[in-house]
Amino acid sequence: MSWQAGVLANGIVAVAYLAASVVILFPVIRSKQVRTNPLALATAALLVTCAVHHGQHAVQMLLAVGPQMEAGLAPGSAWRWDMAVWDVVTAAVGACYWAQRRSDRSAVRDAQLFEDMKQRQRQALEINDNIVQGLTVAQISLDLAMTDRSEEAIHRTLASARAIITELIGEASEVGLGPGDLRRTKPAEVG
Repeated sequence: MSWQAGVLANGIVAVAYLAASVVILFPVIRSKQVRTNPLALATAALLVTCAVHHGQHAVQMLLAVGPQMEAGLAPGSAWRWDMAVWDVVTAAVGACYWAQRRSDRSAVRDAQLFEDMKQRQRQALEINDNIVQGLTVAQISLDLAMTDRSEEAIHRTLASARAIITELIGEASEVGLGPGDLRRTKPAEVG
């Protein structure tokens, strides 16, 4: 009976790995990150090779049923129970992954599993342009005793900072944040 479980488990694992690689590859291709996101490509390639490997196991076991039985050998004679157990565990993990992925839409909302370096650079420039420069204007205005201009720069900079943070993490209601979900590892340094 272990060879049948091995065939089924290897088939499930192959499909789960292949589907996961497609889920990674399509958004990378669609967002034109093929050259800028080597981690996503390597992960997808790893999953494809695992899918092929497990698919081969399942096909080899199925193809061996006829000839091995004619030769008087059991179809799973080369298949060990411990291999079947690991294949079943791996298949269960694959099924859990897809169940979790379907239930947690917020994690895959943007279909972007891997961070895009251009996106990080754009965000850093936006923070510099809207926050750092705004604070610089406020400080220079204070140094020149232009309190109205300084106050205006501070208000504009605070609004820009709020907008950037909202864009980065989303509205609290969108992402389902609860009390303490964004707790910092160390306190902010303001002094």
